[in-house]
Amino acid sequence: MFWILFLIVLALFFDYLNGFHDAANSVATVVSTRVLSPKIAVAWAAFFNFIAFLIFHTAVAKTIGAGIVDIHIVDADLVFSALIGACAWNLITWWWGLPSSSSHALIGGLIGAAIIKGGTAALVAGGIFKTVLFIFLSPLLGFLLAGTIGTIVFNVCNHFTPRKVDSFFRKAQLFSASAYSLGHGGNDAQKTMGIISMLLLGGLAGEEAAPIRDFLLSHEEMHAVAQGEFIVPLSVVLLCQGAIALGTLSGGWKIVKTMGQKITRLRPVDGFCAEASAGISIFIASALGVPVSTTHTITGAIVGIGSLRRLSCVRWGVANRIVWAWFITIPAAALISAVCCVIKGLF
Repeated sequence: MFWILFLIVLALFFDYLNGFHDAANSVATVVSTRVLSPKIAVAWAAFFNFIAFLIFHTAVAKTIGAGIVDIHIVDADLVFSALIGACAWNLITWWWGLPSSSSHALIGGLIGAAIIKGGTAALVAGGIFKTVLFIFLSPLLGFLLAGTIGTIVFNVCNHFTPRKVDSFFRKAQLFSASAYSLGHGGNDAQKTMGIISMLLLGGLAGEEAAPIRDFLLSHEEMHAVAQGEFIVPLSVVLLCQGAIALGTLSGGWKIVKTMGQKITRLRPVDGFCAEASAGISIFIASALGVPVSTTHTITGAIVGIGSLRRLSCVRWGVANRIVWAWFITIPAAALISAVCCVIKGLF
């Protein structure tokens, strides 16, 4: 039982790291445009991270919990290795100041451990394909939406003085930042919900998880589990939303600098368009149950709004470095996880 408890704490630590690592995505635009101070910005984002469970259902959590690897091979060792792979890669990319995807790090960790446990047959091809597809679609959707919204907004703004435009969008950014933080909390916290639910309900978790399962699940939820349904307990939802909000409060300022200053210079109107575009993209993905990368989406939106002014406004060298980090995240986390799983199996 204590091993299961340790893994739940480790999963919540990953959730905390997710918020810490991705805080930059939520606040970079409002900080770089000086709409909010860094401390107020992260508190604002953390609040909306937490209340996201009131808006979103748990479709993403169910994809992570039952749509990436066969839940019947899930045991404590697999979850431990997956979390170590994801946490290690998150810390490495945070140290390098790269806005990589915590979501894809977790998925890579699951894939690496599952292959060691049960070979490629243990993988759920449909869920993995959908996730990998959105590595390309999420930044592209963010880019296109930012270009579309930006074109409309810029044309409307031509009828007003720059001072009025700046004043209006400083206020409007509070709403766009809120929407983005809701999407971030609604999509990203669900990955950890899926992991903890997988651990409690997995085929090999069995009796060891029973006391914790009895404590965390209500009678109605226990009945649903007995009927063979994969559910996400409300207690797990609240724990995960709290952990990601706490991580956001801690901030990740190296990545804030990359996202808010190094890709392109942002004005309040640019920040509004980027956040609104990314927020819409994440809302769509969450409704479809896709564990999309909020990092990919906001980066695509920032590049889209920057290139709308002119292509030279975007520092393409920085953007290229970020994209390479995206592509190696799943295999890198999978490799770390696989090595961890092999070592764990020796003891």
